[in-house]
Amino acid sequence: MKKSKISIIIALAVICFAGAAFLQQTKITVKGSDTLVILAQRWAEIYMKQHPEVSIQVTGGGSGVGIAALINGTTDIANASRPIKKSEIEKLKSRYNTLGVEIPCAKDGITVYLHESNPVKELSLQQLSDIYKAKITNWKEVGGVDAKITLYGRENSSGTYVYFKENVVRADYAASCQTLPGTAAVVNAVKKDPNGIGYGGAAYAEGVLHCKVKKADGSTAYLPTAENIAKGMYPITRYLYMYMRNRPTGDLKKYIDWILSPEGQKVVTGVGYFPVK
Repeated sequence: MKKSKISIIIALAVICFAGAAFLQQTKITVKGSDTLVILAQRWAEIYMKQHPEVSIQVTGGGSGVGIAALINGTTDIANASRPIKKSEIEKLKSRYNTLGVEIPCAKDGITVYLHESNPVKELSLQQLSDIYKAKITNWKEVGGVDAKITLYGRENSSGTYVYFKENVVRADYAASCQTLPGTAAVVNAVKKDPNGIGYGGAAYAEGVLHCKVKKADGSTAYLPTAENIAKGMYPITRYLYMYMRNRPTGDLKKYIDWILSPEGQKVVTGVGYFPVK
């Protein structure tokens, strides 16, 4: 047989083998929390390099969007920065006869963002509540300059929006609060606004002042560092979750197990969040 024919046969064999491998590739879809999207993308990138037989697609949109996709059957994993709601569990049960599976995958200290020029360095939970209810409307009321406070926050499909509302504001947000589509947008807004205040995941907090937070007047204020969160001293700490319809099996279980392994949890720290253990 001529050398050229042998080369063609070998080339065709390689193409066929590659095509077969592509057809056998497992696809995992991940959707939801904007807070988790950077971390989820990093997990996916590393895991796919180690496991080319697995394809992982990650998109954001907010915790509510991710859980809705889980209920609709259009994602394998729903990322959420808040616990799943009772109404969402009931929809899962109605459609799939399951209560779903909750897996804490990281911890986050919700960071309060201020402009770098702001002389205010710390706020209490009550002050934050009053600011976002527009009970406090001027920075001079909390030791700052005589200037009107500009409020920035997340859209209501965001788990961060829900968590901050329920655990910090403890009431409806003021009508003057500007809702933005994503944590990066909140950071960018505060970065440009000397009178702005915003909140979001620690991993996004670049180019802004990290405000210390204290539980009450007279108590010590803390930054959302790994040590402060691990010791339970930073008062706005939460778990970040992955939700699935059923207990994971096969390649999905292997991926979840890797995320929770020391290697996967090391990625959590590298991105700017905190391990679950």
